[in-house]
Amino acid sequence: MAYVFTGIDHVQLAAPKGMEKEIRAFFTGKLGFEEIPKPEKLRARGGCWFRCGTQELHIGVEENFQPAKKAHPAFCVENLQAFRTHLEEQGLTIKEEPPIEGRERLFIDDPFGNRIEFLEYKA
Repeated sequence: MAYVFTGIDHVQLAAPKGMEKEIRAFFTGKLGFEEIPKPEKLRARGGCWFRCGTQELHIGVEENFQPAKKAHPAFCVENLQAFRTHLEEQGLTIKEEPPIEGRERLFIDDPFGNRIEFLEYKA
């Protein structure tokens, strides 16, 4: 039987143990993601879940945390320039990368050093 991939359900990043307050402050407060309830059976593990469009971002905790410096999620944004202004107003450092044809993009680090990309496709 043939199968078809239909998309990405979620991406997971890691954070240091016990940092849920900081996770929420960054992803909901600074970025504007919507926090969604983590299933009851998984709550004891720590971390937080967020919605981004139709996908989810899961932040898990790791005892011996190491930030993702190269590997990263990339989130599509409508009006990337307005989002850039929002990030700057939040005091976040924007990292520029070489452009890719047909896309505008920027990168930031979360409070734990994980790399995150935001991009907008241009016609």
